[in-house]
Amino acid sequence: MTTRAGQLAQDRDLVDIPALLDSYHDLIPDPSVPSQAVSFGTSGHRGSSFNRSFNEAHIAAITAAIVDFRRDKGIRGPIFLGRDTHALSEPAFLTVLEVLAAAEVPALIDERDGFTPTPAVSHAILGFNAGKSREDAQADGIIVTPSHNPPADGGIKYNPPHGGPAGTETTTWIAERANAYLVDGWEKIPRTAFQRAFHLGNTENFDYVSNYVDDLGSVIDLDIIRSSGLKIGADPLGGASVDYWAAIAEDYDLNLDVVHPDVDPTWSFMTLDWDENIRMDCSSPFAMAGLIASRGDYDIATGNDADADRHGIVTPDAGLMNPNHYLAAAIDYLLDSRTGWPTGAGIGKTLVTSSIVDRIVSAHDRSLFEVPVGFKWFVPGLLDSTLAFGGEESAGASFLRRDGRVWSTDKDGIILALLAAEMTAKTGQTPSQRYAGLAANYGTSAYARQDAPATREQKARLGALDAGQVSAKTVGGEAVTSVLTSAPGNNAPIGGLKVTTDNSWFAVRPSGTEDVYKIYAESLRNEDHLRAVQHDARTLVDGVLGK
Repeated sequence: MTTRAGQLAQDRDLVDIPALLDSYHDLIPDPSVPSQAVSFGTSGHRGSSFNRSFNEAHIAAITAAIVDFRRDKGIRGPIFLGRDTHALSEPAFLTVLEVLAAAEVPALIDERDGFTPTPAVSHAILGFNAGKSREDAQADGIIVTPSHNPPADGGIKYNPPHGGPAGTETTTWIAERANAYLVDGWEKIPRTAFQRAFHLGNTENFDYVSNYVDDLGSVIDLDIIRSSGLKIGADPLGGASVDYWAAIAEDYDLNLDVVHPDVDPTWSFMTLDWDENIRMDCSSPFAMAGLIASRGDYDIATGNDADADRHGIVTPDAGLMNPNHYLAAAIDYLLDSRTGWPTGAGIGKTLVTSSIVDRIVSAHDRSLFEVPVGFKWFVPGLLDSTLAFGGEESAGASFLRRDGRVWSTDKDGIILALLAAEMTAKTGQTPSQRYAGLAANYGTSAYARQDAPATREQKARLGALDAGQVSAKTVGGEAVTSVLTSAPGNNAPIGGLKVTTDNSWFAVRPSGTEDVYKIYAESLRNEDHLRAVQHDARTLVDGVLGK
């Protein structure tokens, strides 16, 4: 069977944008149907207008629920409002603004009427709230984005005053209130027509680009990148970071090309992902095939997803780095170079991130904070600088400023991309070369993540797995040492499970944003052992799903 994964998209792969936008307004969801109700995953509510899962009704109801949440919690400052380049982000942005204007909630929108990456919103919230207490008029944020999801999708997420992703308690409250609005009649939600909303005093322009770009020197050594003359290729993958990369190149006089500077809501320039869908996943070798092919043109090449909260690192010697390998190299480099960081600050990782990180953190005599999937778990630690770094295997991370203060409490793919250039400029080694040295010291990791389609019902069964459902005594030929359903760092539920042996582990969990489940596996022996571990993991999943 042949596959078109990694090949350029064809006309038949492109979404019908006019039909998609018409569906946003014309199709009305039925909240009694689970797939059409508001549901917040790990990064907000996502869906497609074609499927009645991301429509005008959803966005009006979610925004009204956020207004109610703010009132309930006494949040009185402005909302930083951003959007990415997905086609559905534009009408959803207008719907949000209309509801906020009618509720007399101040909204700060991009002064250029441009796109706003997630990290720029987080950074802006933290800057506004610096020095303020809960009794002050603190700001929060809304970002209209489905992140790396396909072009037919839309998404919306809420960041409270701490600047990071909202926790489960908050998103559950908002989702329940939003669904109540859908049942009671979302059409009754007060709205001010966007033509008028743009001109109200409560809608203010904000220079997101300068606010973010001008401050980058506090977190990245841009001087050493500039003086090195490194040739950098930054590919926004048609996403919201496009103007930011152009500003970074100009303001800091970097030898940097913005790859694919044009915005196309069909993403016709993309190569197809593993399932032959267009997906702006900068950690996928299929979605990044174009940049990988041009790796010889740059000393460092990087990619971001549509809202720039993820990163992909391409080097001339290794191509696209495994996200785990880059996180390991980044953590090791940062712990060597950031002398201004608090000596007691720990390193956060999700439990599906490579265990090579554990060994690196131990070698640097730092504490490890291992949590379930979801960047929200790192927010408190980054905010008070008890965590110096928080990272996920899905290529999302952030870290402290050079002086040890908080930079962002949400994932920031832009600073992780710039860090790859800083590392290369300062050490003379690409991140992949640095990782090769780490592997020689700490052991070679064979790691893979496999995605497979799953219905909502199947995802629910996988998310409710418990240790009693694992009868196997061995995995990959080794004795099982533990079966985890909660994370060691904070004892929070995994929403799946992790099985470990002395030299391997696998984890199974449903995606919080797409109709797929994921099997993560790692062997510290070799690729053959990894395949044996993956086989045993799939056997477990097949048993749970009744295959």
